[in-house]
Amino acid sequence: MATPARRYRYHEWLGGADPLAAPPDLRAALDELGREVMEGSSPQAALRELMRRGVEGTRGLDDLTRRVWERRSQIQRRNNLDGTMREVQRLLNEALTAERRELFPNPSDDARFREAQLDALPSGTAAAVTELAEYDWQSTQARESYQKIQDLLGREMLEQRFQGMKQAMENATPEDVQRIRDMLSDLNSLLSAHAAGQDTTEQFQEFMRKHGQFFPENPQNTDELIDALAQRSAAAQRMLNSMTDEQRAELAQLGQQAFGDAGLGAQLDLLDAHLQQLRPGEDWTGSARFRGKNPMGLGEGAQAMADLAELDALAEQLAQSYPGASLEDIDAEALVRQLGAESGVDARRLSQLERELRQQGLLERAADGSLRLTPKALRRLGETALRQVVDQLRGRGERDSDKAGAAGEPTGSTRAWEFGDTEPWDVSRTVRNAVLRTASSGGGRVRLAFEDVEITETEQRARAAVALCVDTSWSMVQDGRWLPMKRTALALHQLISTRFRTDALQLITFGRHASTVDIGELTALEGAWEQGTNLHHALLLAGRHVRRHPDAQPVVLVVTDGEPTAHLESDGEAVFNYPPMQRTLGKTLVEVDNLAKLGASVTVFRLGDDPRLAHFVDVVARRSGGRVIAPDLDGLGAAVVSDYLRNRRQR
Repeated sequence: MATPARRYRYHEWLGGADPLAAPPDLRAALDELGREVMEGSSPQAALRELMRRGVEGTRGLDDLTRRVWERRSQIQRRNNLDGTMREVQRLLNEALTAERRELFPNPSDDARFREAQLDALPSGTAAAVTELAEYDWQSTQARESYQKIQDLLGREMLEQRFQGMKQAMENATPEDVQRIRDMLSDLNSLLSAHAAGQDTTEQFQEFMRKHGQFFPENPQNTDELIDALAQRSAAAQRMLNSMTDEQRAELAQLGQQAFGDAGLGAQLDLLDAHLQQLRPGEDWTGSARFRGKNPMGLGEGAQAMADLAELDALAEQLAQSYPGASLEDIDAEALVRQLGAESGVDARRLSQLERELRQQGLLERAADGSLRLTPKALRRLGETALRQVVDQLRGRGERDSDKAGAAGEPTGSTRAWEFGDTEPWDVSRTVRNAVLRTASSGGGRVRLAFEDVEITETEQRARAAVALCVDTSWSMVQDGRWLPMKRTALALHQLISTRFRTDALQLITFGRHASTVDIGELTALEGAWEQGTNLHHALLLAGRHVRRHPDAQPVVLVVTDGEPTAHLESDGEAVFNYPPMQRTLGKTLVEVDNLAKLGASVTVFRLGDDPRLAHFVDVVARRSGGRVIAPDLDGLGAAVVSDYLRNRRQR
């Protein structure tokens, strides 16, 4: 039986998430987040900084905000608000010139009387237009020019309140003007009833049935209709507020000539009054300064004020400075209107990136409501840190760091195959993965894919009790050693947790006091102004960790940039002094000796060129049978991991 042909349907993409767009680069974003967090930022601040800067291929909030303010400034620098008055003046001059040209050859007294009337017109444009309302034009061209003034005023005044009305009323007939009068009358009646608290559901439906073509926003009820009208009316009022008193007075006078019907202006004034009463929260008092040379009409001016308000709202959304702010708040459609399609894409990508970081389990809310990196995120950061270390070690000819523990006894666990793995396949789990994957996709023949393969993990039998002691005194922050120190800890933690799972790693920080921390606490640790380098306390905690694992080979690693300046007294009080007291140095060396008795050699990673520190750590190395390594900051992680692996190989 023939298989029926598949049918495909294609249609225009109508917006929303681009189905062909590349997914957000979560690893790159997480690396950026991790770098900020390890430098001392909170995850919330780090996420905000990432969104501000953007990621590769996507502009950040700062760039979008800059473009919003440039667009706002551009509107005000290029335009002015006297476009309607200029056009009315031009048409008036055109009408008067044509009329005088018609009267000049006429020898009658009536012609001379009409010329006198024209000569006696007020100097103001609005007053002259009003004076000529009852004038009996002799020139057909002059009559048409004056009619254009009335039509222009009508269209501009409607465009102020109803976007798109200017084009709709082009070449308006008396019937069109009457329809507008009827619509305004019904609209004011509807708003009056709504303001009085009456149920206007049926009245609204009847109004939309008769006049819905004037409202492309397609409001669904009276409140939605009021919202749409109030925003435009408020923009028109802000435009009037931006004019001089003289300009406002002239426009008010000219409004009586809209379509040659003084009643139309009165209806519009009543509409504005209703809207101000119903939506007092709109900005009815604002203004803006326009200082350009491009003249705008009343409708264009109202649209410019609406654009400025929209740009102000976008700037606030992009700033994300209000409580509960989220990138979901950004009006992408408004961003497209003001800055173009690319800016809308950037905003959607940033919002998607923020959402994916949360949905993929890389960020979570702590009990106090703050954001923090999840264990999954810390693992990814550790993978990145370890990968960088491995690359450095390979460059130095050391090739066993990523394969450490690959040969030896099975651990009883498996993991997904990665390129370059040589461990034996776990056949049963590999086949099971293929069956489950095939079943979840709808059945069919079972075929192995590389993502189905799992390998048997192995490890060497020897265990290690590893204490990594890292200096967290202020000098580590001040001299740019804070981030390399954290990356080193991440790399070592990742190596041990994935390749040497039976090893016991203890992370110890020491400043004025020492304390044990987990990898999440160390990653998020903020630098603080604190005097004191209490290596004595750190080695005490390292000894406690070693004693808890008597069957393991002890490994003690110390990262520091300063000689000991604090020690712990028997009552738990930390005593600080600079330069170091002999008692501080003595108590520290006692703990070095105690570790040596437990079989632990102390490897010190000396940062900086302090000669006093160099002398002290040489003493530590001699007394414990350890080593002193002085790496540069970029090589710190490789040095620590390499020394850890060297200790394992010696066992």
